[in-house]
Amino acid sequence: MGSLTSCFSLVSFVEKFYRKTFESSNLSPQTIKIDSETTISLWAPNKSSKATVLKPSLVLLHGFGFNPLWQWYKQVKFLSGNFCLYIPELIFTGKSTTTSSERTEIFQAVSIRKVMDHLGIETYSVIGSSYGGFVAYHMARLFPEKIDKIVIANSAINMRLKDNEELLKKINFKKIEDLLMPVKASELRMLMSLTYYKPPFSPDFLLKDIIRTMMSDNREEKLQLLKGLTIGKDNTIEISSLKQQVLILWGEHDGIFPVEKAYELKELLGDKVTMEVIKKTSHEPQLENPKIFNDFVMKFLTD
Repeated sequence: MGSLTSCFSLVSFVEKFYRKTFESSNLSPQTIKIDSETTISLWAPNKSSKATVLKPSLVLLHGFGFNPLWQWYKQVKFLSGNFCLYIPELIFTGKSTTTSSERTEIFQAVSIRKVMDHLGIETYSVIGSSYGGFVAYHMARLFPEKIDKIVIANSAINMRLKDNEELLKKINFKKIEDLLMPVKASELRMLMSLTYYKPPFSPDFLLKDIIRTMMSDNREEKLQLLKGLTIGKDNTIEISSLKQQVLILWGEHDGIFPVEKAYELKELLGDKVTMEVIKKTSHEPQLENPKIFNDFVMKFLTD
């Protein structure tokens, strides 16, 4: 007979709860084939809802490695009262996939724009967390006529190659993929220590469950996404100022992208940028202090 942990996944059990949170926020899963190569899955307003035509649209883009259920479950209930939410799984997360050889975050941005076009949504705002912020930035840069406002959360679009090198030296890791795509409990524990101000208690069996259920699918393709990043390729920064109003939200104690990157980014993105630093949070302020995060987002988007 197998052990309890081999037949029961706590991670899968918790994810069912998050799924119900999305469903109770008037969202349902959809899958859209945007062209001959690429299919995107997303959470979108129920097709039967009549309220969608009365609310502005808002896209939420998750970070690297984890699906949107885990990154936005503390936002959907709050935001769905004022916005029609569209929450995609970025390519190679969940059921989103492509046969294209493209692996850049720019390709992700173009793909999300195609999804919104397919849904008939003319304009919308976008929130991007970490890797999702890279995608959101490119959407705002490439499609200014589509994007109303943009929220960039703990996303160092101004990342340099040396930033990763310094991080790896600090934590004594050889490769960034060992941190962002861990295969060992010790590697995932290190990642959590950098992304949480107060990391939750996580025994080895739980960390192994997370790796098995959330980080094993499409592993090779996700590694290719890391290598395909245009941001952080070298030590030069190529950032266009944005035409939209921008809100930068950052956890004060971010161990992945130090808060100094936020102050630099604010100066690079133009004169329509406001910034808020959320105390006692790290790389996931939307999870560690959702009330403050949500209030900042709501005020910015509704002003």
